[in-house]
Amino acid sequence: MPRSRSALQALSRERPRPQRIRAYPHAWWLAVATVCFGAFMGQLDASIVTLTYGSLRAEFGASLAAVEWVSLAYLLTLVALLVPMGRLSDAHGRKLMYLYGFVVFTVASAACGLAPGLGALVGFRVLQAAGAALMQANSVALVATSAPPNRMRTALGVQAAAQALGLALGPTVGGALVSTLGWRWVFGVNVPIGLVALIAGHYLLPRTRAHHRTPGFDWAGLGLLALATTSALLGVSAASGLPVPGWGVALLFVVAGAAGWAFVVRQRRAAAPLLDLALLRVRTVSAGLVGALCGYLVLFGPLVLVPIALTTGGTPELVAGLVLTALPAGFALGATAADRLLPTGMSDRGRCLLGALVCVGALAAMLAVPMAPGTLPPVLVLLGLGLGTFTPANNALIMGAIPTGSSGTGGGLVNMARGLGTALGVALVTLALHVAPLGATGLNGARWALLVLLAAAVLSAVAAALGPRNARQSAAEPHRQAGRTANHGERHPDRS
Repeated sequence: MPRSRSALQALSRERPRPQRIRAYPHAWWLAVATVCFGAFMGQLDASIVTLTYGSLRAEFGASLAAVEWVSLAYLLTLVALLVPMGRLSDAHGRKLMYLYGFVVFTVASAACGLAPGLGALVGFRVLQAAGAALMQANSVALVATSAPPNRMRTALGVQAAAQALGLALGPTVGGALVSTLGWRWVFGVNVPIGLVALIAGHYLLPRTRAHHRTPGFDWAGLGLLALATTSALLGVSAASGLPVPGWGVALLFVVAGAAGWAFVVRQRRAAAPLLDLALLRVRTVSAGLVGALCGYLVLFGPLVLVPIALTTGGTPELVAGLVLTALPAGFALGATAADRLLPTGMSDRGRCLLGALVCVGALAAMLAVPMAPGTLPPVLVLLGLGLGTFTPANNALIMGAIPTGSSGTGGGLVNMARGLGTALGVALVTLALHVAPLGATGLNGARWALLVLLAAAVLSAVAAALGPRNARQSAAEPHRQAGRTANHGERHPDRS
């Protein structure tokens, strides 16, 4: 019995990094690089799975609507679990939960590759999403608490670039794997990457210096949050052309609204709320989350729109894929080069506003130029540059305004906003194309979709303009300073 108890304690305790790593002056860069594994895997998985649809339909004799649940089940689970996983990480350790996320994600990926049927595959994708939620809820928090304050925006930019790299390589890697080794290796490729990341995380990630423990867990709040997000995403997807009657779509949105209202009421009254609503009353946080949602809506919308519009006009799929890589390439360039190219005294708010305005200009240009392979790449690069400038600065504002003890919850909120933006980007573009089908040249429906994306970019610019200049002007500053004092080691190279 004592031996089993000691084993359980070992599994529930974060291990410090080796002394040689802790003493290294740039140890925080090693932690950021480790987090990039998860960022890369998450976006690679998001952009690679859709390429398996044809093979899955052929092997399992399933309809397209049934196969879509391979992606939909993953997305719904991920969005519902991000905030709860962040809450658990604040209480029990961000490094510990991040590493367990890799374990779950890697094991579930192997199970997906061995799935005997479509139902089993969907079930394993739910498990995979639970692991991804543990990773993504902690990724931003680990970067923010590992990097020195004056390098946090740079570190978040590198993490965003890793996401863009995964997004860019997904279609190429997925197409090569499906056409050569088969669809099962689309999931199997995660296994070696996950094992390497798990070992690296054990030795390179700093342990959590301060835990934010509260009594109990708000299971009722978790259920309401899952019901609200799932109903909302299903409603948008159903409105985008799924065979669901109009009253069913309306009912989904009613359920989403009612569950969302009930969740807010529950959080106000719960002894141990899942989400501290005071965080959302901080203008920096609320405006930043709106910006994060709109930014990822603008990022993922063209990933659906451009291939459909080009191939409808007769462009080969390979050429359409090459054109599309201009967007994540620009995103990666903007995320890593903005600090070197922009004035050092430029505030995070200024960078957000600049990036959002560049996105507005790029989308306006897409409305003006023909939807063709020769004209799209420069505009997509410009759009990516704007998003790459906007996203790290926006994340830095949000995380800087959140108390250190709640960094996991804050990271969960950021990634939840990203997930919702991703889903809305895909669903709203699909809805626009469903309402106004593409003509022979692919212009009418495409322009409606671009107007949706342009409106989201304008909203992100407005959110940046209305937010405080930096996190120090937020109402969370006293709490944040207290968190930094109590947890000084997390904002500088870790000494544990």
